[in-house]
Amino acid sequence: MEASAPLLTTRASATPCPYPAGLTPLVSPLRPHCLARDRLRFWVPTAKRSRIDSTGTPIPISDEDLDRILAVISHSHAVGTRETYGSGLLVYHVFCDTRGVAEDQRCPAPSVLLLAFISACAGLYAGATLDNYFYAVRAWHLIHGAPWLINVAESALALTGAARLAPPSSKRPKRVPFTVDLIANIHSVLNMSLPLHAAVFACLTTTFFTIARTGEFTVPSLTAFRASPSSYVTVGDIRYDEDRNGFKVVIFALPQTKVSPIGEDVYWAAQSGIVDPQAALHHHLALNQPPPSAAVFSWRHSSGLRPLMKSTFLACLQTAGDQLGSGMLKGHGIRIGGTLEYLLRGVPFDNVKAMGH
Repeated sequence: MEASAPLLTTRASATPCPYPAGLTPLVSPLRPHCLARDRLRFWVPTAKRSRIDSTGTPIPISDEDLDRILAVISHSHAVGTRETYGSGLLVYHVFCDTRGVAEDQRCPAPSVLLLAFISACAGLYAGATLDNYFYAVRAWHLIHGAPWLINVAESALALTGAARLAPPSSKRPKRVPFTVDLIANIHSVLNMSLPLHAAVFACLTTTFFTIARTGEFTVPSLTAFRASPSSYVTVGDIRYDEDRNGFKVVIFALPQTKVSPIGEDVYWAAQSGIVDPQAALHHHLALNQPPPSAAVFSWRHSSGLRPLMKSTFLACLQTAGDQLGSGMLKGHGIRIGGTLEYLLRGVPFDNVKAMGH
């Protein structure tokens, strides 16, 4: 192969935020100040990926080949996962700084170092957070070609123990699953003549009946869609078809999901009553008139068309929930509720599982 397809090989141009209080690592050329999602790749260990085979013979690959390996492997994780792992990697290196751990001991890390790291964090973080931090260090090793020398049984015991020692404040209240009745009640307190409310209700019904993640139909920030429009579903990604039983369905081509970087299709069929996602979608599109290139649930703000941010979507739902006395409404409750709705209708579990991608 004379040439390879181009890949993004530089850090994002956005200015990273200051480190959180108490989590500022020692200055090191190995760890440039960059966005959290870039740390897995651009925070490097002292040892580089080996170009020697098992017999000790050099393999004729260039520095450019090694850089491309790093770039390709770095794309194995979704952006959200890279951000989470970047936060965990920061905590790991701050821990190593406070203990005076040498750079060459941080990667490849001995098992006792990871056990000490988990134990030091026990009582400070939720169990799920510590799991992410542990796997962040593992991902960092794998991305940079370092051996992972950790004792699996010991680390599992340490993580289990740390989860049981998690502070009460870290434990989330149970998520309220959305139901068809709750969605209908939310509709009753929304003003569907408002562009935002029309977009929110259309997004809610589509997310519920496709059993999607809220982040698959919203954007994390106002600049995110502009920076990478191909990463988000647009109006042009909607198509109309029939399923195997001849029922008309509306299909959304998600460019990527949490578990599928190449994307996949999700769909719903028209429903009866006020919760019909088809009616909600048509009302939203008629009121907000987003062009085919716009994020699917973009809405008309006083300053112009805006993609629907996840925080705006959830805040609007919570305001409605507060009016209804429905308690804390979380985005994952939509996915849980959609799953339960289909199961209660008698849809086979395997089919529902496939819909939930």
